Amino acid sequence: MDSCSLEIANWRNHQETLKYQFDAFYGERSTQQDIYAGSVQPILRHLLEGQNASVLAYGPTGAGKTHTMLGSPEQPGVIPRALMDLLQLTREEGAEGRPWALSVTMSYLEIYQEKVLDLLDSTSGDLVIREDCRGNILIPGLTQKPITSFADFERHFLPASRNRTVGATRLNQRSSRSHAVLLVKVDQRERLAPFRQREGKLYLIDLAGSEDNRRTGNKGLRLKESGAINASLFVLGKVVDALNQGLPRVPYRDSKLTRLLQDSLGGSAHSILIANIAPERHFYLDTVSALNFAARTKEVINRPFTNESLQPHVLGPVKLSQKELLGPPEAKKARGPEEEEIGSAEPMAASASASQKLSPLQKLSSMDPAMLERLLSLDRLLASQGSQGAPLLSTPKRERMVLMKTVEEKDLEIERLKMKQKELEAKVLAQKAEDSKEKENHCPTILRPLLHRTVTVAKPLKKAVVMPLQLIQEQAASPNAEIHILKNKGRKRKVKVAGGLGYTWSPQVESLDAPEPEEKAEDCWELQISPELLAHGRQKILDLLNEGSARDLRSLQRIGPKKAQLIVGWRELHGPFSQVEDLERVEGITGKQMESFLKANILGLAAGQRCGPS
Repeated sequence: MDSCSLEIANWRNHQETLKYQFDAFYGERSTQQDIYAGSVQPILRHLLEGQNASVLAYGPTGAGKTHTMLGSPEQPGVIPRALMDLLQLTREEGAEGRPWALSVTMSYLEIYQEKVLDLLDSTSGDLVIREDCRGNILIPGLTQKPITSFADFERHFLPASRNRTVGATRLNQRSSRSHAVLLVKVDQRERLAPFRQREGKLYLIDLAGSEDNRRTGNKGLRLKESGAINASLFVLGKVVDALNQGLPRVPYRDSKLTRLLQDSLGGSAHSILIANIAPERHFYLDTVSALNFAARTKEVINRPFTNESLQPHVLGPVKLSQKELLGPPEAKKARGPEEEEIGSAEPMAASASASQKLSPLQKLSSMDPAMLERLLSLDRLLASQGSQGAPLLSTPKRERMVLMKTVEEKDLEIERLKMKQKELEAKVLAQKAEDSKEKENHCPTILRPLLHRTVTVAKPLKKAVVMPLQLIQEQAASPNAEIHILKNKGRKRKVKVAGGLGYTWSPQVESLDAPEPEEKAEDCWELQISPELLAHGRQKILDLLNEGSARDLRSLQRIGPKKAQLIVGWRELHGPFSQVEDLERVEGITGKQMESFLKANILGLAAGQRCGPS
């Protein structure tokens, strides 16, 4: 239909059509450059920020996935174009004088019949997929080749591509019998302090196509390969459905493919799915299946983050002698009298340099990066001050272990004190609750006047005005603007007089002599909103009801997935809403629900803020 949507006949009902909305749609006249520049090239910049990205080609067998990823010498595909641009970016960002030094490595593997095979090293066997402490997926033993130019990439990639398993079927003479994954890593190291490190990974994935063995005519080995491919793609669909439904367990481990794509689906990567479809009539069911899968993956939410850490060995390796590892008394006994005299005559500068060599920070690579950065800055500060800061960081090993043990004991003591404080606070709150219940249950039957009682009147509370910061700035800019949000409204209350006793009694105020009933004004707060702000909020809700999609409507309070679909369906049947109150005409929304909907949304939208999660 246009650059973002397509329409296909519904095979269940020929009088209806199926409509799909995507980020981009490329027809038969689109070129390889159009696909690359429109969808793939924008995500390469994230690699230089230390974030991950992935590009997946999905579709039935024979639909052109390998052509999209590899292309031809005349029309290169996604992989050669992405590598050429990525190497150019790293050369520009890693040039002399720039703050970061960059290096690029590549790995190439395939998943054939649930086996992970290294295409750069055909002698390696089945590799395992692991997960590190940060949740990143890695493959120990996978070959990594450094590349600095596109010629280096071709020198490693072209022979590895010939190792990929392909076979002939009725539909394709060179059908991919495995899932191929090209992994490109971009490592960045900061040239100046604090010597940070970043790592960005790019996954370029050519998935094997789902096959109907009745049409492909697979037998023997081809039938076994087809079963493994369809099983892994079936698990891929289960993973997407589990992510969309918010299930507590996502079956990543049910397949090697989904385990490897854990970063790309619901993980920390910027992911692009290119769904290849075949427009021929006999591919109709495969096309509908591919479009439905692409529509489901569009709802998956990834959460990218920057993979940044401090360089673990900033100060370089340090070799300590036996005398340096001993404490001061043992070291004094170990060295002779001549060495002792020489040691006493050492200058202050030498002791400062020794303090740098004896720094223990290089052994703290497992520490939190922020804490390690602060310790490194402290190390440099103490080293610049000479011998005054040397004893702290050049403590011998034995004393250092004692200090670390003391620190751990102090931390445990602090935790115990905190727990004890929480227990005491909980006891005090429980005691207050019991006292308040006793006061409520206690009703005095005989009230005796007190001879001497002072009347205490509580001080009036100050009025509070709570407004959003943006609204205050906008209203303060106008000269005649008045801010009215909360208004103190007095409410009178009668105080009863006990007859014959000559005094009055109430829970708040007590007095000795009060012959006549008094009226005491109590403070209460009334919410008032400017009519302009109220109208502005109602207009925002009306615009969202008329123009927002089902996903946008779910951002409103009291509107869930079911009500959002009802609102969109009513809008398609009856046209746009003329006023907010028309929402009551939608089936399933009562007047009471309408009132709570307005209360929950009108103030937030009037203040120019988002209403919050649905």
